Amino acid sequence: MCPKLYYTLIRSEKPKHDMRKKLIQHALKHGIRDSARTFGCSRNTVRRWLRRYQAEGHVQERSRRPKCSPNRLSPEQEEHIVVARKRTGYGPHRLSDYLRRTEGIDISPWTIRNVLQSHGLVRKCTKRRSCYPAHWALERGGKPFTFVQADVKDVHDKGTLGTERTTHLSRLGLPRYQWTFLDAHSRVRFLAYSHELTLHGGLVFLSLCVRWVRAYGVVRENDIVQIQTDWGVEFGGDNPQNVLRLNREVFEALGARLCRYPKGRKQYNGRVERSHRTDDEEFYMPTLLNVRGIDDYLQLAYQWVTFYNLHRPHYGAAMEGRTPMEQLRRLVSPQPPDTFAMFPPLLLDKIPICFPNHYPGHHVSAKYSRQIRLRSLHARSRRVFV
Repeated sequence: MCPKLYYTLIRSEKPKHDMRKKLIQHALKHGIRDSARTFGCSRNTVRRWLRRYQAEGHVQERSRRPKCSPNRLSPEQEEHIVVARKRTGYGPHRLSDYLRRTEGIDISPWTIRNVLQSHGLVRKCTKRRSCYPAHWALERGGKPFTFVQADVKDVHDKGTLGTERTTHLSRLGLPRYQWTFLDAHSRVRFLAYSHELTLHGGLVFLSLCVRWVRAYGVVRENDIVQIQTDWGVEFGGDNPQNVLRLNREVFEALGARLCRYPKGRKQYNGRVERSHRTDDEEFYMPTLLNVRGIDDYLQLAYQWVTFYNLHRPHYGAAMEGRTPMEQLRRLVSPQPPDTFAMFPPLLLDKIPICFPNHYPGHHVSAKYSRQIRLRSLHARSRRVFV
């Protein structure tokens, strides 16, 4: 192909379409042999496009779809996939497992992916920050519940749940904070709730979880349960001396150790943070508006954590679609019973436990109490004088 014609074609919006038109025009004027030499293709190619143009009047590509597809899904099966995707928001692998368990339809995840693409239901892939997998604990002989991630979730999140659900939460007086204790190896986790954030609540929750794990013999007597948290005051604050004192006076007797991830490295607690997103999508969004009281709320939370640990497949690193309890039973011996995964979500505000030196606990919301009193006085004065 001559350089002038080449540069003209590569600048066009449809280079292949324009090249075929030029090829046909040149063949009609100079013949098939000269066109094949000029455009650098075979004479059969020129002859094929020339005949197609004379028969159909255009140079568009024909569909390469096979005439017979014996393994193609039926329209009903595709509709099942689309409806399940819109209802659950699951990806291909989890949708495949969901359809097999609920409707008895066995479809490959790759087939589901193709169906989702054809219906425009595939999310745009975004590169996310890598999750710190704690290689020193997970890949060098680490055992389940020797490295645990703990965190607190503020359920009153309007950006995620919306105003309707958060207002319903406030009107019923439901606890605002969710405490999570998650094993980084198996993803087995325990939940608790509280109305306020206090150090006393954090110590109660972590000590109960560690005692629960040791009571079932999941951790050996000589193994240390390392609990990784953020720098919040509900876990001891950012004073290293305070953390050392808590380890010495509270956690050492339990065979546990409180530790922190480096500041600015929130992704180091990525596994428990990711589980909070699952709580929003699969628990709070579908069920929060149906809650009628605190007892109903805790009962639904108990059902959710039981389902999460015993029945919900997980597709994170090294999980391969196993449930958290299935993964735990692969890693420990003797295997714990199902009741180990049924840690009841408790209301921490109502659990009186005395710790050494009578820890009163730091009250997170106490710093706002003066502001709240001033606002209430200002509101009263406006009602009186207006």
